[in-house]
Amino acid sequence: MNLKVAISTDSDFVSAHFGRCPEFTLVDIENNQVVKKEVIDNPGHQPGLIPQFLHQKGVECIICGGMGMRARGFFDEFGIQAIVGVSGRVDAVIEKLKQGVLEGGESFCKPGSGKGYGIEKTVCDHPDDNDHEH
Repeated sequence: MNLKVAISTDSDFVSAHFGRCPEFTLVDIENNQVVKKEVIDNPGHQPGLIPQFLHQKGVECIICGGMGMRARGFFDEFGIQAIVGVSGRVDAVIEKLKQGVLEGGESFCKPGSGKGYGIEKTVCDHPDDNDHEH
């Protein structure tokens, strides 16, 4: 597995909101080993800026506590997977990534912002639910 991820970071912990975190931890994982890890400052919270910034750095996946639907849309445009509902120490998250066992959940941003995503989803927006795999 070769993957470049960005983790929204506040001190040594995953930030609850990706856009307002002080910094991002960029991690390159190759063959389940960390080959590069760097901490960079958040470039700013203007809409669409962070997804573009991370895309230019080759990031394929963003990990954070939460993000709004608009931000998720920007990441989708750049083909960057968003894993929300993650908390804890950054190093522990990296360890789970290496093992392939990291799971996301509901977005921590605000109630309803992660609706339709994650394993704890209770309500579906579309009536033909049986036709879709989740």
